[in-house]
Amino acid sequence: MSRHIAIITDDPGWHGKELHKAFCAKGHQCTNVSLTNCHFETGLGPGSLFIPGFSGCLPDGVFVRGVPGGSLEEVVFYLDILHALRELNVFVYNEVRAIERSVDKGMTSFLLSHAGLLTPPTWVGNNVHDAYSFIRQQLELGYKVVMKPLFGSQGKNLQLITKLGDMTDFTICNRIYYLQRYIETGSEDAYDWRLFVIGDQVVAMMKRQGSGWITNVATGGKCYPAVLDEKFTGIAREAVKAVDMYYGGVDVMCDQNQNLWVTEVNSIPAWRGLQSVSKIIVAEKLVEHFLSSLQQCSGTVRSRKIQN
Repeated sequence: MSRHIAIITDDPGWHGKELHKAFCAKGHQCTNVSLTNCHFETGLGPGSLFIPGFSGCLPDGVFVRGVPGGSLEEVVFYLDILHALRELNVFVYNEVRAIERSVDKGMTSFLLSHAGLLTPPTWVGNNVHDAYSFIRQQLELGYKVVMKPLFGSQGKNLQLITKLGDMTDFTICNRIYYLQRYIETGSEDAYDWRLFVIGDQVVAMMKRQGSGWITNVATGGKCYPAVLDEKFTGIAREAVKAVDMYYGGVDVMCDQNQNLWVTEVNSIPAWRGLQSVSKIIVAEKLVEHFLSSLQQCSGTVRSRKIQN
């Protein structure tokens, strides 16, 4: 049975092409959809949610590759479209609740800590005096502190605080301070690991090394192949489970005492860098799991309708 899938993205690029190719190989059709072009219109009959490219119908499933930024009202509206799709029994991958949890770094840190996973001590709030108290406390203990935008990504606008005077650019915070202990690896150039989890399986892993303290590929970090290790894969699976995702990219750092720390869990992870050092075709694995999860979801909906 051929499916018509909506890929939610404003910039399909390489990732969009990879997904289209993988879905096409399975006999399914894809349409790129921007949430900025969707809308609600009620009172005109049963159809109240309009998705471009799906005139008079809804997608068989939705693969979320990106949610646009914007004002609070705009972002809430975009997420409302995904919530509405779920209410209409359209399968959404990852689910919008998982996206909300992981886009908000503060909630991610809370969920990881609540699940008992080792994640760096973090302070989130809007009181600048309390923020300084957390920084002062960490510095006195001999640790550096990283300040990040709550909704940031790709290593942009990060600040490394080694003394109180370093905390000067408050514009990136929008009056909410996300402060996290910096994990020392014992190397002048920072490094970490990105693990790609699909379902309950870690399908690929790489080491990232930065030319400085930031490791993100988008800021110049280099990717190196890494052999899957159960100590790493176990914590990555638990991190994705804690945020309740179908799939995710998990960043892990190893400190000088060989302790593993989960620093990020991404519900819309890029994988081009990972693909460059892995034999696994990530898009194919994602599409296989998407279709399997879609089939299970469809069966649950049918069962619910029969019971009703």
